[in-house]
Amino acid sequence: MNARAFPHALKAWRQSRRRSQLDLALAASVSQRHLSFLESGKAAPSRQMVLQLADALELPLRECNDLLQAAGFAPAYAEPTLDDAQLAPVREALTCMLEHHAPFPALVVDRDWQLLQINDGVQRLLGACELTPERLARLGDAQGRLNTLRLTLHPDGLSPFIENRDQVLAHLVSRSRRDQALSLRGHSWQAIADLVPAGLAAQHALPHALLPVLPLVLRIGDTRLSLFTTLTTFGTPLDVTTDELRVESFYPMDEETRAWFRGAQA
Repeated sequence: MNARAFPHALKAWRQSRRRSQLDLALAASVSQRHLSFLESGKAAPSRQMVLQLADALELPLRECNDLLQAAGFAPAYAEPTLDDAQLAPVREALTCMLEHHAPFPALVVDRDWQLLQINDGVQRLLGACELTPERLARLGDAQGRLNTLRLTLHPDGLSPFIENRDQVLAHLVSRSRRDQALSLRGHSWQAIADLVPAGLAAQHALPHALLPVLPLVLRIGDTRLSLFTTLTTFGTPLDVTTDELRVESFYPMDEETRAWFRGAQA
């Protein structure tokens, strides 16, 4: 173990959260002097102290595990795959959510916005935009994963059909930058960085406040679809995988859009 790994990680997290040593010390029920010693490497934390600091910093479960490992301890949270038997109730809940939202689009992504599951509403929307499995595969990464932010902004994806592209682009840039700040990871930003104009990327170098919902207006031939999206997460996850799942649901904003999707059921 690198003796500087934990002090460096703790300081980086505190600074990313814009907390002073005193603020963090009070939140973690530890003296500022001891926190200073932890950051300088003059003192080593107990496992419980690492967990207290992670909680005070509001770290996601994956980052909590990383901080524990940096201090020389085993991870506290398992990371099963979504196919594992222990996550069968989670899979059932996701399937239920997607099916109940039909005929309107809904999808499941991980925290890097990699696509995991879609419902019939998404399938119909992709089909109307002629985004065949072959075309979608070309938008995937080397591991065959499809990033939904990239799918939205890429000229070979949904971008040509989006009427309010500037609004969507600005929102997704802010969203990916915010994710980067919250987790000290930049995977979602890396997925779209080459699609973002330099001026906009610089403008959103720091995370901006996000709207509670994202309006999305699509023009497919003579059809105009107006939607807004919301995100749902699991409230009390006990493992890394569940902690990182997100369900994005699309809702119609007008009767034309509602009728278009319900027409699939006819």
